[in-house]
Amino acid sequence: MPKGTNQKFKLYYLAKIMVEKTDDEHYITMPQILEALAGRGITADRKSIYKDLKDLEELGIEVEGETVGNRYHYHVVGRRFELPELKLLVDAIQSSKFITVKKSNELIRKLETLVSQYEAAKLQRQVFVSGRIKTMNESIYYNVDEIHNAIAQNRKICFQYYQWNVKKEMKMRHDGAYYHISPWGLSWDNENYYLVGYDSAADMIKHYRVDKMLHIYMSDEKREGKEYFKQLDMAVYTKKSFGMFGGEEEHVKLFMHNDLAGVIIDRFGKDIVMMPADEDHFIVYVDVRVSRRFLCWVFALGDGAKIIGPKRVVKQARTCIEKLMAQYQDAEPQEVNVYGRGDRTGQGDCS
Repeated sequence: MPKGTNQKFKLYYLAKIMVEKTDDEHYITMPQILEALAGRGITADRKSIYKDLKDLEELGIEVEGETVGNRYHYHVVGRRFELPELKLLVDAIQSSKFITVKKSNELIRKLETLVSQYEAAKLQRQVFVSGRIKTMNESIYYNVDEIHNAIAQNRKICFQYYQWNVKKEMKMRHDGAYYHISPWGLSWDNENYYLVGYDSAADMIKHYRVDKMLHIYMSDEKREGKEYFKQLDMAVYTKKSFGMFGGEEEHVKLFMHNDLAGVIIDRFGKDIVMMPADEDHFIVYVDVRVSRRFLCWVFALGDGAKIIGPKRVVKQARTCIEKLMAQYQDAEPQEVNVYGRGDRTGQGDCS
């Protein structure tokens, strides 16, 4: 039998055929394998294919054969990722605000190569998230990589930081001056990626939206602020910060309606202690950084939630309410849709 023009790629194309055209529900016969190889300029006989199919196991591709009627059918089994696992990854990518549309499509196409062409079609899912706005900063992936490299090498990072103005233009913070920050961790909070780092000039921990960082590079300077992060549990730290807003850490006492138990558990976990106050209410203590975002989170829960301690936090809440009332004092009254007891889903936000 004369050799084909692509004979040296025989094992590669055989692997490609098996991975793309077979799965737990789709099989291929020996004649179909030979035909597919011939279409790629490769000649082969059955005996050599039997050996090649066994050799594929060395590449991590396990092929199983079984008799169906009067023919033997072959398919790939035991893939690295199961289809339900890949569907979860696709859903996470599509619903992630900080991943751009372009990059989302690129990542999903790469995930599709891990399954057959039939299963790849099932990954073409569309996750609809209310109000989903994807980031427009394509450099976020390289920013994250640079931050991880700086952390691994114990170096500071330098970057410019921007915000949007009313003309929908990027406006550089600090007149375009570079920030010099010691990176200590990354946090995914409120659908955004944040850098948590130490600002030596201000002598404090600060947070920065990764998608708003530009022209990032690793400095030759060693990181500072180790004493702040030595005993810091990043998961606990971010749980205390609402929307990554700063504020003084307080042990806040809340008086809550029983209907809001799920909201508290969703936010603070099942280890939180909820003590009955009366038949319809409970009291819970939470450790949080008291910011306007936290106060608004409580306000959004309606009359089913109330801050009752400590006194200085109650005063902060009153001051916030008074400022809001003053802001609307002279406003013309209009018809509005009012929810009597407030939205108890915990999704409200007045920021």
